[in-house]
Amino acid sequence: MDFKGALFRFSIFFLLFILSTIFACSTPSWFPIKKGPPFKAKMKELLDKEVVILDGEEYVKVLNPRALEKGDQPKYLYVPVNEYLSKRESYTTVAVQKEETKKEDTEKEFPIFSPKPPLSATERERASPPSSISKLPNLKKKVMIAYFDDRTTHSEELYGDWVAEKLIKEVNRKSQQILFVDYQTVKEFLGKKEGVLADLETPKILHLLNEVFGIHALVVGELSGPYVFTTKASKDRDGTASAVIKIEMRLVDTFSGKTFKNLSASNPIIGTKEKGPFSEEKAKMKAIDLTIAELSRSLSRELEGLDWFCRVAKVEGEEIYINAGRLTGLNVGDVMEVFRLQGPGDPGEVKGKIQISAWFGIDASIGKSIQGKKPDVDDIIKIAKSSSNIERGM
Repeated sequence: MDFKGALFRFSIFFLLFILSTIFACSTPSWFPIKKGPPFKAKMKELLDKEVVILDGEEYVKVLNPRALEKGDQPKYLYVPVNEYLSKRESYTTVAVQKEETKKEDTEKEFPIFSPKPPLSATERERASPPSSISKLPNLKKKVMIAYFDDRTTHSEELYGDWVAEKLIKEVNRKSQQILFVDYQTVKEFLGKKEGVLADLETPKILHLLNEVFGIHALVVGELSGPYVFTTKASKDRDGTASAVIKIEMRLVDTFSGKTFKNLSASNPIIGTKEKGPFSEEKAKMKAIDLTIAELSRSLSRELEGLDWFCRVAKVEGEEIYINAGRLTGLNVGDVMEVFRLQGPGDPGEVKGKIQISAWFGIDASIGKSIQGKKPDVDDIIKIAKSSSNIERGM
């Protein structure tokens, strides 16, 4: 009797061992718990990263670990997604430390004249409480302020890059419909792919700016000054200073390749009058601030008036990758119309519709075709006016 009981227990143990071995090696198709597809895991890792697609290859924007080394090192880099996923730790721990160090150095560089920067559009959206009845904002347009040709009176004082940064902050303060793309990062990325970029305004480069980064407008310009005028009385050791600066720029539509607006502004010299220590430097800062305040109003108005669209960046099976997403203002479930591209500035006729099924990174998305022909890479996409019960701006 004991022998039979032992044999029965051994049989049960052996059967359980066999079953556990089978399940450990493979999971049957009928088993209710399945591993997610590989691209789902990748999407999770890239949820808070900026991803762009060029020639079907995906790149992720990361802080450059070598940004503080001697030489002209870019602040950010675009690296292939597979490389980032395999070396993620090296791009997070080291890069974050260097970013904090660089921020401290910047604050020391302009201790008097650098005000606390305002919240970015993304930070304002996160900080503001959600409203169930609020109307959705217009879809954001992507813009890149490329450079300002610096024609200053003193070669050792270069204001071009600094003026561009202040202009970006001022436009962000005035408008929540603009997303600025970092110029140096784009230049570095395209320079490696396309060789030396002698001119960003060539049709090929403008197309890449729009196709890869979703940039709608390129802003380039030049500044003259600041010119300082100083007067001193007989007993006035420091004197009285005033300054004037002129900023000119042109706005280029990356879709058509044409300049659609020229803007120019200069400050009233009387508004920059300063006395006492550092009067010349204070006058320069006032001149720059007044001119940027005037120019940013016109720039915001012109950029907000641009027509919004995005592009198909990649087609992989049933998945359609789009170069716009969460930051732009797209939502999962939005229905988009696909246009067959006819030529520069001409989106052509509607060829079908797709629906956003998931976000990819912080400002890209994935959709699926729901009507008409399947989209092709580089097709133009606009949101369908009837895609939501909530009225959306175009």
